[in-house]
Amino acid sequence: MRLLHLDDLGRPVLTHFRGKPIPPYAILSHRWSDSEIFIEHIWNGNYKEREQGYRKLKFCAEQAAQDRLQYFWIDTCCIDRWDKNELSKAINSMFQWYQNATRCYVFLSDVSLSAVTETVPCSDWETLFRKSEWFTRGWTLQELIAPVSVKFFSCEGQHRGDKASLEQLLHDITDIPLAALRNCPLDQFSI
Repeated sequence: MRLLHLDDLGRPVLTHFRGKPIPPYAILSHRWSDSEIFIEHIWNGNYKEREQGYRKLKFCAEQAAQDRLQYFWIDTCCIDRWDKNELSKAINSMFQWYQNATRCYVFLSDVSLSAVTETVPCSDWETLFRKSEWFTRGWTLQELIAPVSVKFFSCEGQHRGDKASLEQLLHDITDIPLAALRNCPLDQFSI
């Protein structure tokens, strides 16, 4: 498993923890855009050219630092998608990686608080949350049930709640049983 951290100059650095203990880390759940940062952009140092991806990387690094976590994981940056063996192993390990994360940050790129405050009352942010395309992804199920700590953020990086405070709303949107959202053992559920 590779993890990111920032060096003294604020540049992202990848560290591979093959055969070593994995330190506490944050993990990012997000929808891909046309300008994601991939591992080759980290290696080449041209990651800032990928505006949307860089905004997410910067958000994740800053939020991890606020949560006193040095390391963080973003799928596009930490997996070499061109190495088929690595990609296969990563896909098979994903649930465990989310489960072992100290924090999971859900970055909702289509939920804007500026839209809420300018055009709709703040109480209606729930409507935008319900309509987020993040809920249409195939990975959403595991990213909601695997980690214990899941925090939701608007595209501006504003915290909107966590899995516990939003559990009824998350259940209403996804039909995931409340017990699963509360991290009850998965063998208690049918497929």
